Amino acid sequence: MENNTSLQQQLLEAGVHFGHLRKKWNPKMLPYIYAEKKGIHIIDLNKTVECLQETAAALKSIAKSGKKIMFVGTKKQAKEIVTECARRVNMPFVTERWLGGMLTNFNTVRKSVKKMQSIEKMLTDGTFDNITKKERLQLARDRDKMEKVLGGIAQLGRVPAALFIVDIGHEHIALAEAKKLGISTFGVVDTNCDPNKVDYPVPGNDDATKSIAIITNYITAAISEGLAERQAEKADEGEENEEGAEKIRFSVDEDEEKRSGDRRGKPQPKRRVAGPGGGGRRPATKR
Repeated sequence: MENNTSLQQQLLEAGVHFGHLRKKWNPKMLPYIYAEKKGIHIIDLNKTVECLQETAAALKSIAKSGKKIMFVGTKKQAKEIVTECARRVNMPFVTERWLGGMLTNFNTVRKSVKKMQSIEKMLTDGTFDNITKKERLQLARDRDKMEKVLGGIAQLGRVPAALFIVDIGHEHIALAEAKKLGISTFGVVDTNCDPNKVDYPVPGNDDATKSIAIITNYITAAISEGLAERQAEKADEGEENEEGAEKIRFSVDEDEEKRSGDRRGKPQPKRRVAGPGGGGRRPATKR
């Protein structure tokens, strides 16, 4: 990844340092505020770089362990960015609407996902040809509605290990559910939010598209590195297993050769030749 100076310059150009008006600020954001200009708080980009690198390292470690990270960003400015980044690393995402209980009532949500998948299967296997036009239209509408809300978590089989949230104030329901389940939380925190509500806050502008894009892309790059390292480790393990299996086969072959050589070198016992009476007995003598 880039060094701190170039990263800080990129954050500055993207407007990550712009906070909210002073009257809207949260006093707990004081350690991350550099100054105030024309009634607007300016975020300290040195702190942003530190927090961003710490967050990226933690998410990279989670991705390397094979666990899932859910991206959450339902704001208009964040939808497309979050969707693109999550799909790039094959992670679940929510960009339309956070359903109440999406994590705390995950089993029920999975039932809705399975229903959506069954409708999609009906579309492909020709079942729709055997129902009326009205039923077909209703099922298609239901499928589109569920796809819009649940499409990002269709492949999620269990509760994710972590949540990356854009604007923790806007996504307070998702944050509360994650906290209830003990899920690690990472989020972009503006000057109007409480940074203590997330495990790994990234102080920055959560309203500008450029700001959201640079932070989310940086996080996505770290997750991609973690996944690549996981694949490399799997490949190395596979090679080691193959080498071990080859050694075992070689050892077995050597043992077999030794045993066969011993059998060839060892003198064989003489066989008893059967006499005229058969059965190897002596012939009967006359009295």
